[in-house]
Amino acid sequence: MTIIDGKATAASIKQEIAAEVENIVNNGGRRPHLGIVIVGHDGGSEAYVGNAVKNCEVCGFDSTVFRNEEDITEEEFMNLIERLNNDPAIDGYIVQMPLPRHIDSDRVAASIAIDKDVDGCNPANIGRMVIGLPSFKPATPSAVMELLKRYNVETRGKHAVVLGRSNIVGKPAAIMLMEKATPGNCTVTVCHSATKDLKEKCREADIIVAALGQPGFVTADMVKPGAVVMDVGTTRVPDPTRKSGSRLAGDVAFDEVAEIASMITPVPGGVGPMTICSLMLNTLEAYRRNTAK
Repeated sequence: MTIIDGKATAASIKQEIAAEVENIVNNGGRRPHLGIVIVGHDGGSEAYVGNAVKNCEVCGFDSTVFRNEEDITEEEFMNLIERLNNDPAIDGYIVQMPLPRHIDSDRVAASIAIDKDVDGCNPANIGRMVIGLPSFKPATPSAVMELLKRYNVETRGKHAVVLGRSNIVGKPAAIMLMEKATPGNCTVTVCHSATKDLKEKCREADIIVAALGQPGFVTADMVKPGAVVMDVGTTRVPDPTRKSGSRLAGDVAFDEVAEIASMITPVPGGVGPMTICSLMLNTLEAYRRNTAK
């Protein structure tokens, strides 16, 4: 059994990105520039923004955080989006969710320029992905695909089961797994709360992508021996043995599933560290598109 080490893989990818950026700078080019838009002071959002800024530094990117108070009006916020769309110094940007209720997040997502949409949230980018055109893809399913690629997991002709149908993980993961690409070319089954005989369907899978947000949901009796198990779940659960009183738990019962899987991602340290790497890779691609204009 192989533990898929997302932390080590992410570190390697960031080194590759940093080397490319330094080559660009040494040849007279500028550094890629990521914009990060945040509204309010939510602790989780602040932590993600801080992590994004830190990763930009590691990769050699410039970054700018656009901070806004919660009382910003929707029109003021949309004006900011328009400015970022038209700012040639910003190669790509993300809008940290959630937004306050008075700001329509769907309107915001649809207004992000598709060539700057490094989070892959604009419906136009989702549509382009569905029909196989070049697009920015959501970070978490992209992280899953990059790990499959880096660990040389054979996907062609394999049966993949995706647990979950969210717009940010489940649905795009299913689309990416069935793409005519490497990795890809899977036969994909998407399971959710209305799926009948879910355990039986999981036992048929060569690859399982668990993205339900239900800690320990996938147990050993649901996994075919030798399957590759990608655990996307990250739920904070009580743990009195930890100083913090809690820990991160995945959707997979790791200890028992690891005994029969051929490869498995841990939580933490699996898909999670790779998600921010997907954002960095998308930012580098946005830079390439911007400078090619």
